[in-house]
Amino acid sequence: MCLAHGLRRAGIAVQVYERDRTRADGLHGYRIGINAHGLGALKASLPPELFATFLATCARSPGHFNMLTERMSELLSVGIGDSEVSGGRSVSRMTLRQVLLTGLEDCVHFDKTFVKYEQHADGQVTAHFTDGTSATAELLVGADGARSKVRRQLLPHAKLENTGIVSIAAKVPMTQENRALLPPKVLDGITLISAPKGYGAIIHVMEFNGNGAGVKSGIGGNDEVLIAHLPGLLYDNTRDYLMWAVWGARRNLPADPMTLEAPARLALAMQMTDGWHPNLRALIRASDLSTTFAIDVRTSVPVDSWPSSNITVLGDAIHLMTPGKGVGANTALRDAQLLCSQLERIARRELPLVEAVADYEAQMRRYGFHAVAESRKQFDEHDAIHRPIVGRLALGVMRTAMRVVNNVPPLKRRMIDSENRLRGTEDPLPQ
Repeated sequence: MCLAHGLRRAGIAVQVYERDRTRADGLHGYRIGINAHGLGALKASLPPELFATFLATCARSPGHFNMLTERMSELLSVGIGDSEVSGGRSVSRMTLRQVLLTGLEDCVHFDKTFVKYEQHADGQVTAHFTDGTSATAELLVGADGARSKVRRQLLPHAKLENTGIVSIAAKVPMTQENRALLPPKVLDGITLISAPKGYGAIIHVMEFNGNGAGVKSGIGGNDEVLIAHLPGLLYDNTRDYLMWAVWGARRNLPADPMTLEAPARLALAMQMTDGWHPNLRALIRASDLSTTFAIDVRTSVPVDSWPSSNITVLGDAIHLMTPGKGVGANTALRDAQLLCSQLERIARRELPLVEAVADYEAQMRRYGFHAVAESRKQFDEHDAIHRPIVGRLALGVMRTAMRVVNNVPPLKRRMIDSENRLRGTEDPLPQ
């Protein structure tokens, strides 16, 4: 959708074929961090009034990035609000989806499941859908996610790998009772927890300060409240909430969360956190059962360059990555901005289509697969931390290292600079 907005602003005709049946379908998660790359892409692509709507529907920016033990002992804490590290913006995934769909009502076609494409001698390409319809254009962009059928036809050798890590997540309403369970730094930011057995967890606190309920789209004089498109508590992001997730190597878990229903998933999360601080376990018990879901963490296997054509891919369709660095969606937004800029060069007759696509793909592979590799370092069952005996030693070493970094300013600065580079404050790779 970001690409569609950018192309329309450039005067380039675009049509979007969406497999969801309506704009409110699908559970797409509860929080996404938008870093400098993502913000830049959204600002460049969206109409100014819609970018203002995006900013208004964001949650309060996190003030701290924390690393804790399962007993809530601090290992590392970095200020975000004081600009030590680039914090970006926090937004509900479903709210962002609604914002991006706004203004595209005339070019988004729902309930369209892609089957295959067909290239023609005249340089056109036709996409075929399960309902028997088709669409023909000069360029087909596969932005159809991890199970991309466009990628399968274009790059049948491009594979996904299981990391062996599985995760359980849910939302918790931020009542006064639930707020009281967490210390100020955790309430004020993003918190990672490292625990024995290679188990880990993350906590995101989403506070809207009343933003969401009163935001109006402002598009074309339409005063419809944007949040009205999000029915029910599952998609209600006008109220503050907390999102948590716990994970571990599948082989170390008492059960496979991918095979369980919601009550059993929460019960498994309680088993995984046995011995953790009682306040953390109380938060899990306070979860809205209807919001629980499980994730089988997978990742793309980088592929070498391929012959460019009038079919290309972006986002998870080509460089699916683990949540280890929190840059997956931002990398997709970066793809959209880059591809849009290349297509504008075609419109200005600076480049032929295939050459413009080739330039996009070369740059996208460079930064996209770098992000894939960096993200996998945090989520891989082969890491020592997931082994029975060596894992305890690895956990101890990691915790000691984090405490040292937390108390030695030059080391802390080096760590911050490394994270900022990956998160978009500067390019992490040489040209």
